[in-house]
This record gives sequence, C-alpha cells and structure tokens, in this order.
Amino acid sequence: MISKRKKVVLAYSGGLDTSIILKWLQTELDAEVVTFTAEIGQGEEVEPVRAKAELLGVKPDNIFIEDLREEFVRDFVFPMFRANTVYEGQYLLGTAIARPLIAKRQIEIARAVGADAVCHGATGKGNDQVRFELGYYALQPDIEVIAPWRQWEFTGREQLIDFAEKHQIPIAKDKRGDAPFSIDANLLHSSSEGKVLEDPEVEAPEYVYQRTISPEDAPDQATMITIDFERGDPAAIDGVTLSPAALLARLNALGHDHGIGRLDLVESRFVGMKSRGVYETPGGTILLAAHRGIESITLDGGAMHLKDELMPRYASLIYNGLWFAPERAMLQALIDTSQEHVSGRVTMKLYKGNATVVGRESPQSLYNQDLVTFEADSGGYDQRDADGFIRLNALRLRIAAARDLRLKSGK
Repeated sequence: MISKRKKVVLAYSGGLDTSIILKWLQTELDAEVVTFTAEIGQGEEVEPVRAKAELLGVKPDNIFIEDLREEFVRDFVFPMFRANTVYEGQYLLGTAIARPLIAKRQIEIARAVGADAVCHGATGKGNDQVRFELGYYALQPDIEVIAPWRQWEFTGREQLIDFAEKHQIPIAKDKRGDAPFSIDANLLHSSSEGKVLEDPEVEAPEYVYQRTISPEDAPDQATMITIDFERGDPAAIDGVTLSPAALLARLNALGHDHGIGRLDLVESRFVGMKSRGVYETPGGTILLAAHRGIESITLDGGAMHLKDELMPRYASLIYNGLWFAPERAMLQALIDTSQEHVSGRVTMKLYKGNATVVGRESPQSLYNQDLVTFEADSGGYDQRDADGFIRLNALRLRIAAARDLRLKSGK
C-alpha cells in the first residue's frame, strides 16, 4: 500500500499517460503535484504543457518547464561520444543518455520545493524505470519514488481511458484505440517501439521514420562538410563555430536530408527481455564517424585500442542507468584524458545513408608521411629491424608448433 505524500515532483510530458498519472497522484494519494517538463529537443512544443498542467489543477508556481538542450548535449552527449560509445555494436544510446539529466533536474527541483517524492511514467517492462530510479537514488539516497505502472490497479488501456474520461482529461482521438507505435525523442535521436514493430521479421513501414528521409530518396549529389574538433568535442561545422545544441541540430538536418542514421535493432534490455526498436540518430551517426576520423591521426594506437576495449563496458553502464555510478566517472576520467590532443578538422562526405570520412588534418597529428611512404626509406625507420621484431614475436608460435608436430609424429 502506498502511503499518502504531501508533495511529489512528476516528470511530465503532457501526454495522456503522464496526465493520468498526474490526476492519479492527486486523487488516490492526495498529493500536491509539481510537474517538471524538460525541453531536450523532442521536436514538439513544450509550452502547451503548462496550460494542460494548470487545467489538471497544478498551481502555476508548481509547473517547471526548462530548456535543457545545451546542457544535454554539452554535459551528456558529448562526453559519451568522446568514448565512441555504441551498445551491442549498433545503438548510439539516444534514449538512455537523456534519462540521467531528467533525473538530476527532478531531484534538484524536489529539493528546491521541499517535495517528499519523485514520480516517473516509465512502464514496468522497460529500461527507463531502472534508469530514472538509479539516478534518483544516486543523487538523493533517501528519496521516495512513485512508479505508478508498478503500483496502481489499472490493468489495461480501457481502464486508463475510463479514468481519463471520468476526470475530464483530454484524450486525443487516436488514443482511444491502439497507437501504431510509441515514440521517444530528443535532440540526439528518436526511437519507435511496439505494435507494428513488435514482429522482428517484418520490415518497419516507412511512416515509422520521423527524422530521416529514405536513403533511396536522398539527393544523387553528395554534400561535403568539415567538422572541427577541440579536445575530442565538435566545435564548428564548415568553419562556423556553434554551440553544442546548435551544432548537433545542424548535423541532424544534414543527416535528415541524406537519409543517414537509420537503425532497425533487436536489443537486450537490462530487465532481461529482447525488444525491437527503430532508431534514428542522423547527427550522432555523422559525429561518431567524424570523431573516429580525427582520433585516427591524433590518438596513440595503444590508447585507442584501450578505449575500444573499455567502450562496451562504458556503453552498458549508460544503457543500464548507471551514469552517476563511480565506475562510470572513473571511465570518463580516463576517456577525457585520452582526448587532450584530439583536435583538428575532419572532412565528411554525406551521400544516400552514408557518412564517410574522406579527409582529416590536425596540428597534433601522429601521422608521419615520411615513415609510411613506399618511396625511399626516411624518418628513422630501418626495415631490417623488422627481422628481429618478427622473430621475437614468432618465438612462442614456433615453440608451440614444434611441440604439436612432435606429438603428431609420436616422437
């Protein structure tokens, strides 16, 4: 049984589900609700959320709507991309990376208004419930968390609709039936899951895609751009310095126009099940390729290989909601140290779903043309030194091969 609480900070999108949650908190828990809506580039106007919250009885002083796009990209997306982070070889973690920021701001608001609890609208089957709550507890260990989907008595969509109609909560017409799929979006990506996407054998219909045109419909002419990096972070496009959010938005527009960043993925959820999603990360896909391009000439091979070994662990920490865990902070410190000399310019070719590195330059480059040239030896490398190098590295292989031949011959 959930005890009654005086004040609750709700992560509020303004959609039907969180509006039902808002009214449920008021009617079932007798709670004073504080709503928090984050503008993180989801592609919809957030100000109408204010009017809807007021319509549902939230006091004006208890409505928080904040533009967090710059903080989102600067403090969460860019640090993640310094590690070239990819989950299960494909997913650029667009949903996962937004959750710690929302959780962080919710806790800050809860402290400011003296709230007793925080509340989210994530279901009991997905990853987001874990991500939100691990964030809450990492930042405020004694906070009380309300997770309605795990706690209320509703068992189906019809009961939710009945509750909404009873309490005069506006219902969009398409919400009276089954939505074809659910969408989550922010400045980094959009994700679509459920309903028409639940059968992994069936190709996703074109109307599922929100942020990219089909590669088949993309222009027949490639677009060439340059991206400037400073200590591992992108700073300018085509020589024009942009803020983090503006830069990612520009890359998104370019990626959209060339059909870049589509992903149809079956992934392993943290809660144990497999799920199929269609993700679009146009700007992030370009950025990942460009970052690896500038690292290829500025980052020492040993450091690069160590980063690649650690990256899957780092990706899992983010995917599983452990952004605020000490091991993630430790890995971030290592990653950030590696980026000290990762500065320079990458030239990208954007064409029909592809983002290809075609040039890279840096005043801190480790690339030495004198060493790699096929022309006369120069630069201090003596090819004869390779003889001993190879023989030493082959020693253990030769010993093992000699043993195996001896055993095979019976001697």
